[in-house]
Amino acid sequence: MAIITLTTDFGEKDHSSGAVKGAIYSELPEVTVVDISHSVAPFSVPEAAYIIQSAYSSFPKGTIHIIGIDSELNIENKHIAIKLDDHYFICANNGIMSMICAEIAPEQIVEINIHDRFESSFPVLDVFVKVACHIARGGTLDVVGKRIDRIKPITNIKPIVNEDESQIIGSIIYIDNYGNVITNIKKSFFESLCKGRQFIISARNHKLKTIYSKYSDVVNFDIPENERNDEGRPLVVFNSSDYLEIAMYKSNTVTVGGASTLMGLKLRDTVTVNFIKTL
Repeated sequence: MAIITLTTDFGEKDHSSGAVKGAIYSELPEVTVVDISHSVAPFSVPEAAYIIQSAYSSFPKGTIHIIGIDSELNIENKHIAIKLDDHYFICANNGIMSMICAEIAPEQIVEINIHDRFESSFPVLDVFVKVACHIARGGTLDVVGKRIDRIKPITNIKPIVNEDESQIIGSIIYIDNYGNVITNIKKSFFESLCKGRQFIISARNHKLKTIYSKYSDVVNFDIPENERNDEGRPLVVFNSSDYLEIAMYKSNTVTVGGASTLMGLKLRDTVTVNFIKTL
């Protein structure tokens, strides 16, 4: 039986995520429903795009992903279903899928057109669930929508490079549970421009010159543990999704804070990489 995932900004307090799960199970009792996240910041399309891009490929081929972010239907916010990389995605056409589609071409995109069959004030529950269950039963996308060729792009999805390729200007697209900040600079993009040059990564008034392979590489294990002062040290890594991330070693947002609070970094803030010319 199919797997259906849920990624929303519904939070855990309200009934919404539970109601969506109940509607799915009412139609398909044997289906498996998996929560990816219900803690996306309200209406944050870039945050949702990063989460779904980072998570979807861990699921088996054929998985159906419902994304409930800014999903109210209006003339500028249509609903779409996409088949991509042998996965299915159901969401609003508001840029959420543009990060994935920038790297993998969709096999099929349809604009959902079954809304007249339902009285819908909650599209994720009333429409997205119907489409997901239709796909889970083996139904085709052509039954639930008309084919389209492109989707709405998301702004600032790609970092900017200056003319002589000595500088990358990126931006923060996500802040994780540890307060670490994730930029829109991917490892492959960075390496294509770095070409072995030294660099300085600047975020506000903080400058970092090393990218570590993993978080604990910042620790000097030759020093006795009781003499170290490693917790809270800033560092840069390419995270598990291959995005440039600025972190604090073993940060705790509840007590001392994380990179976001301690370095004064917020969503959409600029992070700059300057490559140093070699003589």
